[in-house]
Amino acid sequence: MVSEKVDEIEPSVIQWRHHLHQYPELSNREFETAKYIEKHLRSLGLDVETGVAKTGIVAVLDSGKPGPTVALRADMDALPVLEQNDLPFKSTQTSMFEGNEVPVMHACGHDTHVAMLMGAASVLSSMKAQLNGKVKFIFQPAEEGAPAGERGGAEVMVEEGVLKSPDVDVIFGLHISSNTDVGTVRYKHGGIMAAVDPFKIIIKGKQAHGAYPWKSVDPITTSAQVIMALQTIVSREIKVIDDAAVVTVGSIHGGNRSNIIPQEVTLVGTIRTLDKAAREHMYEAVPRKVKGIADSMRAEAEVILPLDYNYPITFNDHALMDEMLPTLVRTAGQENVINSKAVTGAEDFSFYQENVPGIFLWLGGKPLNVSEEDSPAHHTPEFFVDDSGMKLGVSLLTNMTMDYMQAHK
Repeated sequence: MVSEKVDEIEPSVIQWRHHLHQYPELSNREFETAKYIEKHLRSLGLDVETGVAKTGIVAVLDSGKPGPTVALRADMDALPVLEQNDLPFKSTQTSMFEGNEVPVMHACGHDTHVAMLMGAASVLSSMKAQLNGKVKFIFQPAEEGAPAGERGGAEVMVEEGVLKSPDVDVIFGLHISSNTDVGTVRYKHGGIMAAVDPFKIIIKGKQAHGAYPWKSVDPITTSAQVIMALQTIVSREIKVIDDAAVVTVGSIHGGNRSNIIPQEVTLVGTIRTLDKAAREHMYEAVPRKVKGIADSMRAEAEVILPLDYNYPITFNDHALMDEMLPTLVRTAGQENVINSKAVTGAEDFSFYQENVPGIFLWLGGKPLNVSEEDSPAHHTPEFFVDDSGMKLGVSLLTNMTMDYMQAHK
C-alpha cells in the first residue's frame, strides 16, 4: 500500500524539488520556501503553524486515535554558492549575505529533504485511517547557521516548543548524500555525526623589536606551542579506538611587521567529538593545555569555549535504532541497508535528539553510473543528487512513522 502511494506521489515530489532548487533561499530568509510548503500542507487539511523560529513551518496530522506523536523533520535553507551544473532547474538566484550580494544554491540537498517530507505528508494524510496517534511535520530554517547577529535553526525551534503540544515521543530525519548510491540508506547506532564546539584562544605577551626577542614575551611562539599541544589531547588523551575526535585551529591572527614581536595573537578553531565523555574531556583539556603552555612562556591566555554556537552529538538512540532497523530492511532491502561509520561533520538535528529519542539517516543520492571518487562534494558548485533517490526517502519516512505507531498504539 505504501509503495503504491509513493509511486503515485513521486512525480509531484520531483516537481516540488525542481521548484525549490530553482528558487533557493538562505538561512532565516526562507520566506517564499515557507509559503510554498504551507500551501501544500493546508491543501492536505493539516493544522499548520507558521513563523516558528522565524520562517519555520510545523504541521500536525491527527489520526483521532490514541497513540504516540512521531515527528519528521526537513531543513529548508540553501547556501551562498554559485551553481555550475547545467540543469533545466538550475538556480540563478542571488541574495544578500554579510552585506554582499551573493549567488544562492541548494548545495547540500535541503531541497530534496523538503520535497520528500512534503511527499511523506501526502502519503500519511491519505492513510490517516491506518494511523494511531499524531504526526508532526517540522520544516526547519537555518540548519546551515543563522546570519551574523541572529539565532536560528533547530535549537530555536526547540526553545519555541516544537517538541511540545502535542509532546513528541520520537523524531526521524534523513540527509541525502551525493557520495552514496541511489537506493541505499546508511545508519549507525549512537553518534553518527559529531558535536561541534568552536573556540577562541587569545595569547597575550609583551611587544618588542624582532631583533631583541629577549625583551619580549612572545605570543607567536607561545601560540605555535599551543597549536601543537592541542593535537596531543586527541593523540594521547582520547581513546580514539572507541570514537574519533578532532581539534583544528583554522585561523591565526597576530602582528603586522616582520621585525615586531606583537602584543597579542588570536587563534580560532573547532572541536569535533562523537562521544559525550570525549566532549567533556576536551572542555577540560583545552584550557589546561593552553594555560600550562602560556605559564611556561610567561604569557597570559584566555580561552573562550564554546565561542559563539555549538551543536550536540547527532546521536541515534540505541533502542530506537534496534526497533527501526527491520523497517529499513523491509523498505530498502537488506543489501541496501549499510551500517556506516560516523562522520565528523555536524547537524543541528542533534538538538531534537537531546530532548527526545531520534534517528538520523544518510540517504543515497549518487547516480549508479558515477563513481564515489567522481561524485561532487556537498557545499560545492558542482553538488548534484539524482531525483530518483527521493522515492526511498519518502518510503522510509512513511514506514518508520507507521511501524512505530503500530508498535506503540
